[in-house]
Amino acid sequence: MFGFGMEYEGAAFWLPLVWAGLLAVAVAMYVVIDGFDLGVGILFTAARKGNWRDRMMVSVAPIWDGNETWLVLGGGGLFAVFSVAYAILLPALYLPLILMLIALIFRGVAFEFRFKADRSQFIWDNAFHYGSLVATFAQGMVLGAFVQGFQIEGRGFTGGTLDWLTPFSVLTGIGLVCGYGLLGATWCVMKTSGELAVWARRKSLQFLAATVVSMAAVSAWVSFLGRDIQWRWVSWPNILYVAPVPIVTALVALGIYRSIRGGRDVAPFLLTIALFLLGFLGLAISLFPYIVPPRLTIWQAANAVSALQFALVGYAVVMPLTLAYTAYAYWVFRGKVAEDIGSGGYGH
Repeated sequence: MFGFGMEYEGAAFWLPLVWAGLLAVAVAMYVVIDGFDLGVGILFTAARKGNWRDRMMVSVAPIWDGNETWLVLGGGGLFAVFSVAYAILLPALYLPLILMLIALIFRGVAFEFRFKADRSQFIWDNAFHYGSLVATFAQGMVLGAFVQGFQIEGRGFTGGTLDWLTPFSVLTGIGLVCGYGLLGATWCVMKTSGELAVWARRKSLQFLAATVVSMAAVSAWVSFLGRDIQWRWVSWPNILYVAPVPIVTALVALGIYRSIRGGRDVAPFLLTIALFLLGFLGLAISLFPYIVPPRLTIWQAANAVSALQFALVGYAVVMPLTLAYTAYAYWVFRGKVAEDIGSGGYGH
């Protein structure tokens, strides 16, 4: 649609495209499946103490660490095949990434200690909540900084340490907190029962409204970032290709609302995943083929063709195994968490 990369031929053209697609899948998988357990953490301290919180944590405890495998796949793949982009993005985003990792460590420790604690349980409740909240907000600021673009000269980052901290990145951080909160709430609707599920439905509606408002605000702001993003969406004939994305997004948001109000258990969560994937598609339309906006494309940042081919062999083994393990883990722990978790945790 946009005609980028046509000066490259053969493997030098299609291998960076393949790798961009694989990394996009890894990032999307991480956002969706780690997003809901971060969302559970965002909701955690608002839930009733005791049984409610126990059941919320039990619903994600068997799978949360496997979810983050996709983050490793994405970061490792970026280093292996787009090392120039890696060398630019890491210095530009050191602080929010370190903040995210520290927060993830806190919530990981909370998983191990909370069930064994007695008098100190409130400490681990807060570690789980604030670790999830800070990690999500940091991820949102990274996203905002990425959309804004980076100051580069040649193949190096020449911007400042705090270039990532702007009103726009704060907005995207808040928006991602709302989105993950929606994922976590709809997950609780799907995985729990009784009063906890009723409470989760109310929270789902609240976070749905906040997510829709945030998406609209971010979309409107992006048009004023001084780049060609607006042209991609409204110029002719591009509008013919991209117009279905916001229309379908609005319909999916309406579907989430109706499924929550209609008493559905699984549909709200699946539709929320669809909402995130549509947002991811919108991001791809706005930024493709730049891997370091607004100047460095995937072809310019790609390593040698031989390196891409070698790494692709490893990914061809690792990614299907990770998908299979993820699917198997979710199958084993399917069903709702028992209201009396002392009976074994999961009901079917």
